[in-house]
Amino acid sequence: MTDAQRFRDLYEECHPRVLAYAAGLVGRQVGEDITSETFTVAWRRMRDIPTPPLPWLLGVARNLTRELRRRDGRQYALAAEEARRLITSGARVDDVAADVTERAAALQALAGLSAADRELLTLVAWHGLGPKQAARVLGCTTATFSVRLHRARRRLERAVDAVGFSHAHPKATVKEH
Repeated sequence: MTDAQRFRDLYEECHPRVLAYAAGLVGRQVGEDITSETFTVAWRRMRDIPTPPLPWLLGVARNLTRELRRRDGRQYALAAEEARRLITSGARVDDVAADVTERAAALQALAGLSAADRELLTLVAWHGLGPKQAARVLGCTTATFSVRLHRARRRLERAVDAVGFSHAHPKATVKEH
């Protein structure tokens, strides 16, 4: 039996169960991506797959899911720092309690933003990219990126206002950079 035929058999036998497992971890849409990546790994490592293959495939899917969550967590943390920086750019923080309150407000505000908005903010704040470089990463024009970033910052500002931070600290403002 050729590797291609063995892979087809493996795919037909295990795909529904791997997809169900991945979708249970991260939802249907992302689960489909994880499943696709799992079978890409399986194709590359056909000769290493043990019998029965399902536990190995589920392990690969689990590892891919964990890596996805680590990346998302890092992105979220980076966006939180940008939010905190934006929040405190116009306010003076005098004590630890105020700093903790600001961080909590920033995290809560970021939780309400889309993943796309968090990505825009982190490209600029954490990775230090300029508009031209960030636009290249996202596959759009510099003008489009700038508009999206401006809108993301406005949404962040509204989210911060919604969690009540600006009412507790009237000097706090979100500045456009």
